Amino acid sequence: MSEPISYLEEVKRKLVHLSSLWMVVAILLIPGRWTVPVLFAVLLAITLISEHAYACRRPGLGTLYGALFGRMLRREPEPGAWIVSGGAPVLMAALLVTLLFDPLPAAGAMTVMLTADAAAALVGRRFGRHRAPNGKSWEGCAAFVVAGIVALTILFALTGAEGKYYIAGAIAVFPAAAAELFQKQLRVDDNFSIPLVVGVVLELAGRLC
Repeated sequence: MSEPISYLEEVKRKLVHLSSLWMVVAILLIPGRWTVPVLFAVLLAITLISEHAYACRRPGLGTLYGALFGRMLRREPEPGAWIVSGGAPVLMAALLVTLLFDPLPAAGAMTVMLTADAAAALVGRRFGRHRAPNGKSWEGCAAFVVAGIVALTILFALTGAEGKYYIAGAIAVFPAAAAELFQKQLRVDDNFSIPLVVGVVLELAGRLC
């Protein structure tokens, strides 16, 4: 799509984003070292196949994907593309953080990405007045930081986490916000980079402090 999607469609996108908080619950509650990574790997494969089918304009799976998510896409995919939305990077990140980090840092990493990124987009589009790099707004950046800290505080309170995680989480949201702000320069989807940044900081806090 050449034109930006409407604010309503942006809200729908972010509601889909927030609905993925089930991943955080899965990371924390599903037992077994490999159960959750395998789950995310399967879902990633399904997403890639569905999005490829949509990009290739194939009937059946491609048509169904278009009916459910087509209007939420910020642009029309290149013919034959495998990744056409933020869904695949989200699942890639979920798979990677569950392989690399302990459950609490992995859950925290996904929590920030799913909540703070949504807050930044919605606040930035509606209330953004002061321009930040790459066409974004400082209001959106502030919303990212606040939402990330609040979401992590709630997560850590619910899980009985040690105080060091609260401090590390408050630190982690700032480089994560930078990863979101400078996505274009980094050339890495922020749905993928944000969880890795947060996960590294929280994992280091757990191991070194």
